[in-house]
Amino acid sequence: MSRPGAPSKRLAGCVALTATALALAGCGSDNSPSNNAGKPELKITGAYMPAPVMDTMAAGFFTITNSGGADTLTSVTSDLAPDVTLHSTKGGAMEEQKSFAVPADGSLDFASGGNHLMFEKLTHKPLEGEKVSVTLHFTKAGAVKVSMPVKSATYNPETGH
Repeated sequence: MSRPGAPSKRLAGCVALTATALALAGCGSDNSPSNNAGKPELKITGAYMPAPVMDTMAAGFFTITNSGGADTLTSVTSDLAPDVTLHSTKGGAMEEQKSFAVPADGSLDFASGGNHLMFEKLTHKPLEGEKVSVTLHFTKAGAVKVSMPVKSATYNPETGH
Protein backbone atom coordinates (compact mmCIF):
# COMPACT_ATOMS: atom_id res chain seq x y z
CA MET A 1 0.00 0.00 0.00
CA SER A 2 1.53 3.30 -0.98
CA ARG A 3 1.17 6.42 1.07
CA PRO A 4 -0.27 9.49 -0.55
CA GLY A 5 2.46 12.00 -1.43
CA ALA A 6 5.37 9.52 -1.13
CA PRO A 7 6.30 9.59 -4.86
CA SER A 8 6.28 13.38 -4.89
CA LYS A 9 8.67 13.48 -1.88
CA ARG A 10 11.02 11.10 -3.71
CA LEU A 11 10.79 13.23 -6.86
CA ALA A 12 11.50 16.41 -4.87
CA GLY A 13 14.52 14.69 -3.27
CA CYS A 14 15.86 13.63 -6.67
CA VAL A 15 15.41 17.14 -8.07
CA ALA A 16 17.26 18.66 -5.08
CA LEU A 17 20.09 16.10 -5.38
CA THR A 18 20.43 16.74 -9.12
CA ALA A 19 20.47 20.52 -8.61
CA THR A 20 23.17 20.17 -5.93
CA ALA A 21 25.31 17.95 -8.18
CA LEU A 22 25.03 20.41 -11.06
CA ALA A 23 25.95 23.35 -8.82
CA LEU A 24 29.01 21.52 -7.47
CA ALA A 25 30.11 20.53 -10.98
CA GLY A 26 30.07 24.20 -11.99
CA CYS A 27 32.28 25.17 -9.03
CA GLY A 28 35.26 23.21 -10.31
CA SER A 29 35.47 24.80 -13.73
CA ASP A 30 38.57 26.99 -14.21
CA ASN A 31 37.25 28.38 -17.49
CA SER A 32 34.22 30.17 -16.11
CA PRO A 33 34.37 33.96 -16.42
CA SER A 34 33.75 34.47 -12.69
CA ASN A 35 36.89 32.45 -11.76
CA ASN A 36 39.14 34.23 -14.28
CA ALA A 37 37.81 37.65 -13.25
CA GLY A 38 39.22 37.19 -9.73
CA LYS A 39 42.68 35.99 -10.76
CA PRO A 40 45.29 38.73 -11.24
CA GLU A 41 47.39 38.62 -14.43
CA LEU A 42 50.42 40.74 -13.57
CA LYS A 43 53.21 41.99 -15.83
CA ILE A 44 56.14 44.04 -14.50
CA THR A 45 57.78 46.41 -16.99
CA GLY A 46 60.24 49.30 -17.03
CA ALA A 47 62.04 48.23 -13.84
CA TYR A 48 65.20 50.17 -13.00
CA MET A 49 67.27 51.55 -10.16
CA PRO A 50 69.12 54.84 -10.58
CA ALA A 51 72.75 54.37 -9.53
CA PRO A 52 72.66 55.42 -5.88
CA VAL A 53 74.62 58.49 -4.82
CA MET A 54 74.82 57.22 -1.22
CA ASP A 55 76.36 54.00 0.07
CA THR A 56 73.39 53.20 2.29
CA MET A 57 70.19 53.71 0.28
CA ALA A 58 68.73 53.49 -3.21
CA ALA A 59 65.39 53.79 -4.98
CA GLY A 60 63.58 51.50 -7.42
CA PHE A 61 60.93 52.07 -10.06
CA PHE A 62 58.68 49.95 -12.34
CA THR A 63 55.13 49.57 -13.63
CA ILE A 64 52.72 46.77 -12.75
CA THR A 65 50.10 46.10 -15.44
CA ASN A 66 47.20 43.87 -14.43
CA SER A 67 44.91 42.32 -17.04
CA GLY A 68 42.96 40.30 -14.45
CA GLY A 69 41.39 40.68 -11.02
CA ALA A 70 42.55 43.09 -8.33
CA ASP A 71 45.56 42.28 -6.15
CA THR A 72 47.68 43.99 -3.49
CA LEU A 73 51.46 44.52 -3.40
CA THR A 74 52.29 43.83 0.25
CA SER A 75 56.10 43.82 0.41
CA VAL A 76 59.37 43.65 -1.50
CA THR A 77 62.55 41.72 -0.71
CA SER A 78 66.04 41.86 -2.20
CA ASP A 79 69.53 40.54 -1.48
CA LEU A 80 70.77 44.12 -1.98
CA ALA A 81 69.19 45.37 1.25
CA PRO A 82 67.64 43.88 4.38
CA ASP A 83 65.03 46.65 4.38
CA VAL A 84 63.03 47.42 1.23
CA THR A 85 60.03 49.63 1.88
CA LEU A 86 57.12 50.90 -0.20
CA HIS A 87 56.71 54.68 -0.43
CA SER A 88 54.36 57.22 -1.95
CA THR A 89 55.03 60.90 -2.52
CA LYS A 90 52.14 63.24 -1.82
CA GLY A 91 52.50 67.02 -1.93
CA GLY A 92 56.28 66.64 -2.12
CA ALA A 93 56.40 64.57 1.09
CA MET A 94 57.57 60.94 1.05
CA GLU A 95 55.40 58.59 3.11
CA GLU A 96 55.96 54.88 3.81
CA GLN A 97 53.04 52.62 2.82
CA LYS A 98 52.13 49.15 4.13
CA SER A 99 50.79 48.07 0.73
CA PHE A 100 49.56 49.26 -2.66
CA ALA A 101 46.36 48.17 -4.39
CA VAL A 102 46.82 46.85 -7.93
CA PRO A 103 43.50 47.56 -9.67
CA ALA A 104 41.72 44.97 -11.81
CA ASP A 105 42.39 45.62 -15.50
CA GLY A 106 44.60 48.57 -14.56
CA SER A 107 48.13 49.54 -13.63
CA LEU A 108 50.22 50.79 -10.73
CA ASP A 109 53.22 53.02 -11.44
CA PHE A 110 56.35 53.40 -9.36
CA ALA A 111 58.06 56.45 -10.91
CA SER A 112 60.40 59.24 -9.90
CA GLY A 113 58.47 61.83 -7.88
CA GLY A 114 55.70 59.34 -7.06
CA ASN A 115 55.40 55.80 -5.72
CA HIS A 116 58.79 54.13 -5.30
CA LEU A 117 60.81 51.50 -3.46
CA MET A 118 63.43 52.47 -0.89
CA PHE A 119 66.35 50.09 -0.39
CA GLU A 120 67.92 50.83 3.00
CA LYS A 121 71.17 49.55 4.57
CA LEU A 122 72.60 48.40 1.21
CA THR A 123 74.89 45.36 1.30
CA HIS A 124 76.96 47.15 -1.38
CA LYS A 125 76.60 50.20 -3.60
CA PRO A 126 75.40 48.86 -6.98
CA LEU A 127 77.08 50.32 -10.04
CA GLU A 128 75.56 51.29 -13.37
CA GLY A 129 75.16 48.15 -15.49
CA GLU A 130 74.57 45.78 -12.54
CA LYS A 131 71.25 43.97 -12.15
CA VAL A 132 69.51 43.87 -8.80
CA SER A 133 67.24 40.92 -8.04
CA VAL A 134 63.96 41.93 -6.42
CA THR A 135 60.95 39.87 -5.35
CA LEU A 136 57.55 41.55 -5.25
CA HIS A 137 55.07 39.89 -2.89
CA PHE A 138 51.35 40.03 -3.76
CA THR A 139 48.31 38.86 -1.78
CA LYS A 140 46.88 36.72 -4.61
CA ALA A 141 49.66 36.36 -7.23
CA GLY A 142 52.30 35.42 -4.64
CA ALA A 143 55.99 36.14 -5.24
CA VAL A 144 57.08 37.69 -8.55
CA LYS A 145 60.81 37.99 -9.28
CA VAL A 146 62.10 41.04 -11.15
CA SER A 147 65.56 41.87 -12.48
CA MET A 148 66.12 45.59 -11.96
CA PRO A 149 68.98 47.05 -14.04
CA VAL A 150 71.02 49.84 -12.46
CA LYS A 151 70.91 52.90 -14.73
CA SER A 152 72.75 56.22 -14.50
CA ALA A 153 71.83 58.41 -11.54
CA THR A 154 70.13 60.84 -13.93
CA TYR A 155 68.32 58.20 -16.03
CA ASN A 156 64.93 59.28 -17.40
CA PRO A 157 62.78 56.42 -18.79
CA GLU A 158 60.99 58.84 -21.14
CA THR A 159 64.21 59.71 -22.96
CA GLY A 160 66.20 56.55 -22.21
CA HIS A 161 69.08 58.66 -20.83
